[in-house]
Amino acid sequence: MAKSHTASPARRSRNSKVVDPAHDPDGDLRTGSLAPVDVVNRTLEEGIGAEVRRLRKSLDLTVHELCTAAGISAGMLSKIENGSISASLATLDALAKALNVPVSRLFAESEERRDCSFVKAGSGVRIERRGTKAGHQYDLLGHSLAGEIGVEPYLITLKEDAVPYTNFRHAGVEFLYMLSGKVRYRHADRTYLMEPGDALFFDAAARHGPEELVEAPMQYLSIIIYPRQT
Repeated sequence: MAKSHTASPARRSRNSKVVDPAHDPDGDLRTGSLAPVDVVNRTLEEGIGAEVRRLRKSLDLTVHELCTAAGISAGMLSKIENGSISASLATLDALAKALNVPVSRLFAESEERRDCSFVKAGSGVRIERRGTKAGHQYDLLGHSLAGEIGVEPYLITLKEDAVPYTNFRHAGVEFLYMLSGKVRYRHADRTYLMEPGDALFFDAAARHGPEELVEAPMQYLSIIIYPRQT
């Protein structure tokens, strides 16, 4: 007679080892992501410095130009941006005026605020890209506002009058997820027949693009991830 077993709440990790949440050292359920769990917590000075540097670069100001506008020395600005000193309110006020922002903006990094973009169905921003001339329609579904990594999620639609185009090439990596229709997609020296539910992840520095439009119309998600220029 087979023995009965009482099911216990457990999850299976990527290496197929069963993990009991009750004995999980982290005390919570994780996704399968390998992204670091710990987020670096900056000091107030480091947060202010990071925001001053980000604002300065967004305005395309040199250290000398911002120092001149704010009436402080280059050495002082360097220490502020590096978070190595606690600047006076008068200095921060001068920097804020030079950057054309309220002084409270300099404390943005210390607030619990994270990058987030929400787009309602059908309201993506229509974007002109190289493939547009080939009848490829791009709807931008969101964008990353800051940080070292840029992310561009697109809904790509290839209609009946679209034509193949395989000369895309850019920095970073790209992820495709097929929603409808069928397309033979080229990446470097290989092609892949993509049908609904299929996914393709690749180095975007190699030439790539839809080589054969097998069954139109077709739609797929394209997520491009790349390091921002500094």
